[in-house]
Amino acid sequence: MKPNILLLPGLLNDASVFEEQVVALSTVATVEVGDVSLAETIPDLAASVLKAASAKRFVLLGLSLGGYVAFEIMRQAPERVAGLVLMDTTARPDTPEASAKREELIELAATDLDAVTEQLLPRLSHPERRDLPAVGGVIQSMAKGLGAEVFARQQRAIMGRPDSRPTLPSITCPTLVICGQDDLITPPELATEIADGIAKARLELIAQCGHLATLDQPEAVSELLLEWIKSNEF
Repeated sequence: MKPNILLLPGLLNDASVFEEQVVALSTVATVEVGDVSLAETIPDLAASVLKAASAKRFVLLGLSLGGYVAFEIMRQAPERVAGLVLMDTTARPDTPEASAKREELIELAATDLDAVTEQLLPRLSHPERRDLPAVGGVIQSMAKGLGAEVFARQQRAIMGRPDSRPTLPSITCPTLVICGQDDLITPPELATEIADGIAKARLELIAQCGHLATLDQPEAVSELLLEWIKSNEF
């Protein structure tokens, strides 16, 4: 029987951020992309994802904001998670400086979301990848599709996220931590911190890769995920 995989995207991301991975993973699993745009708090986002999920039990993958929601799902319903993938994310809460910057971006997005995307792009993608239509073009398209209201909701959820470091030792399922070697938003040391805190965690860093690893290095990410899924026989 095929395992079920639930993918959770990041800030201003929709299912397009996982397009390549959905194709690859569908060869070995039933794949679903959750919606992390519906609430203003991480606990409420987690509850909405759990309610909407088709499968009772699944392998859970969270990218960036999706990772914060994944940590919360591990607190709310750990029995539903057979395996966990945490990608380009952090277990730490937001800093006051980061929250202040988020408020500025929310204000700018209300009148010029394109300007926000332009500001964020250099931090989301590797400099050699961001100008590719399959990277920068997809990032801009997702942002336009979701819009300023979703951006504000998601940023407020991110600002209020809890510190997940104290609950890392309670995660007992097989866990894969992936991070772009050149991730400027949640750099490798934060991925290492997560992996060190989880007993059954494996850490993989991807070269020439920024924050949105699924877009910057889609083939490398897909290969890693396929190998890990097969080796664990979920």
